[in-house]
Parts: sequence; structure tokens; C-alpha cells
Amino acid sequence: MTRLLLTVPTFFGTEATLAHEIRSLGYETSEVTDGRVTFEGDMEAIALANVNLRCGERVLIKMAEFKAKTFEELFEGVRKAPWENFIGKNCAFPVKGSSVSSTLSSVPACQSIVKKAVVKRLGEKYGIEFFEETGPMMRVQFSLFKDNAVIYIDTTGEPLYKRGYRAKGVAAPLRETLAYSMIDITRWRGDRPFADVFCGSGTIPIEAALYAKNIAPGKKRTFVSEKWTEELKGLYKDAREEALENETPDAPVRIYASDIDPAAVKLAIENAKRAGVEKFINFKVCDMKDAPLFTDKGVICSNPPYGERLMDKKSSAILYRKMGEKFQKFENIGKYILTSHEEFEKFYGKNADKKRKLYNGMLKCYLYQYFK
Repeated sequence: MTRLLLTVPTFFGTEATLAHEIRSLGYETSEVTDGRVTFEGDMEAIALANVNLRCGERVLIKMAEFKAKTFEELFEGVRKAPWENFIGKNCAFPVKGSSVSSTLSSVPACQSIVKKAVVKRLGEKYGIEFFEETGPMMRVQFSLFKDNAVIYIDTTGEPLYKRGYRAKGVAAPLRETLAYSMIDITRWRGDRPFADVFCGSGTIPIEAALYAKNIAPGKKRTFVSEKWTEELKGLYKDAREEALENETPDAPVRIYASDIDPAAVKLAIENAKRAGVEKFINFKVCDMKDAPLFTDKGVICSNPPYGERLMDKKSSAILYRKMGEKFQKFENIGKYILTSHEEFEKFYGKNADKKRKLYNGMLKCYLYQYFK
């Protein structure tokens, strides 16, 4: 059975969550570093990871890693990789990538070199000079960071955060993968009440419901590698059937979601229906200060508006004061609040018990954690 090195990129700050997910699938991680986790697996691992991972952004086959300060070094490093093991004579293999703090700073130039190197290798193996590229898509990706080149094949296609339930969103939506990472950090396992009082288009409560019911995030969508071979097509079918068997639709769960914007709540309900979890979430239109919070031990997990997202910093400061007044009345409830506002604790009125640096896109944020 072919052994592969698989790399899964993720948001900075969520690597530990992703590594735990991968181990839960039965695979040992070989590298956990900033923004990615690598593990060894086989073709089945590709299907299982794409269907089941809640935190990662995509699943990549790691083809090569080497130093490249010149175009010649980049060309030779790429050419040495065993591309013929994956890319057939008729496959399409476009190239994309990035370069950060590297001598080879021109991404278009690097794309051209990588493409030529792959064509050179395949041409030598297949004895042909021209590739029509009309078959299955096998996108080649490269990453250059401080002159270290890593070359991949993408097995996912559309990124994993695109679960398929969010047809459209409200302003500044939170990615599904980051929402799940926030939920994981709370250590909520579906056994306590859960609330989001700034639910927006519903991403956090929907991800909470999917998790609590053990519904695989990728079971309703397709992946580019499903079209590669009949073997992979069958492995994806098996992965979805196994995921369906593992669901726990009868598990008791209490999830509450509210927002002051009626249009946002309406959209959140529509998204929850598409995800198949609307009956597990209690939606309500109301201001945060009027949200009917539970009195027994539970969790609040929210991504409120902040200066760079939806409101100016002065308005968000007023909101945080109201949050502090409201939330601190509930001593048995853990509070987890994501914001980029540097003075959040000052306006909230209490220092966090712990905070975790996370990135919402390119925006540095902190998840402020209050354990009671």
C-alpha cells in the first residue's frame, strides 16, 4: 500500500486542535509547525481526512522539500519528485503557490519553473512532449519560505471550510474551520448548554451542532481527488458511509443562538437547515443584553463585532462594557470571546483567565477565555 506524507494547512494558533483531529482518525502526526500539520497515511487517509476534518483548510500530498535560492535549484528539486506516481498522461496540473522572505520572490516566475520541471519529469517518463491536460484535476502547489521550498499536490479542491451549508453570509463571516477551533478550545463536548449571543449567519452554533451530533463536515460535498481513480472514488464512498454510521442524532444537546439583526438570524436558520441541524438549535432575535442565558453550568462562545470588522472601536468598547455587565452575572458559565480589540479586557471589566492568539483571515485576534 502506497505510503504518503500528507500536510494539512490550518489557521495559526489552531495547530494543536488539528493534530488532535488527525490522531483521532488513527494517524500519528510527524510534524506540527506554524500553520500546518503533517502525517503519514495512504489513499484511504486522503478520503478520511477530507470528509472528517473540521479544522484544516485542505489536504495536500507532500511531494518534495528542499532549499532553493536559484531557479535551477527550484527546477531540479521539483523534477526529482515522482510525479508519474500521481499525474497521468491526460491529467490537468495547473500550478499555484506563494513566496515569503525568499530569494525567489516572483510567484509567476516560480510557477513557470515548477510547471516546466513537472512537464520535464513526466515527458521523460511517458515519452511525450505535449500534455493536453483534459483529464482529472491535480493542482500542484508550492510554498517558498526563507528559501525553503515545499511542493504539494492538492487533494481537496475547494477549501475544507466550504462545508456547503452557507450559500451566502452576512458581513465579515467567520470561517467554519476557525469556528470549530474556538469550540474545541472551550472543551465543550455537547454535554452542557452552549450559547452564541452574536450568532450572525450562524457559523458557531451550526458547527457546534455538527460536532455534538458527530456529523462529518465533508459528507455533503465533493473533493477533487474523488475523480482521480476508481480506488479513491470507492474510498470516499466508504468514508461517507462510515461517517453516517458514526452519527449520534439522538444525543441530547442544548444550543442557543441569538443576534440583534433579524436578517442575520433568518439567514442563520436557513444555513442550519442546509446543514441539517436546525432542530438542534434554539434561534432568537434579541439584543445581547436581553439574551435569556441558562443558569446551570455551560459555555458562551462568541465572535462579537470589533473595530476592524463591523463597527468602530468606540462603539465596540461600549458593547464590551455591556457584555461584561451581562456575562459576569453568570458565575457557572465559561465565556470564550474572539476579538482583535487590544483593550477588550479593560472595557469588559475583567482580565481573562487565559487567552489564545488566533487569526481571523489575516487579522490577529485573541480568544479571551473566562472559565467562570
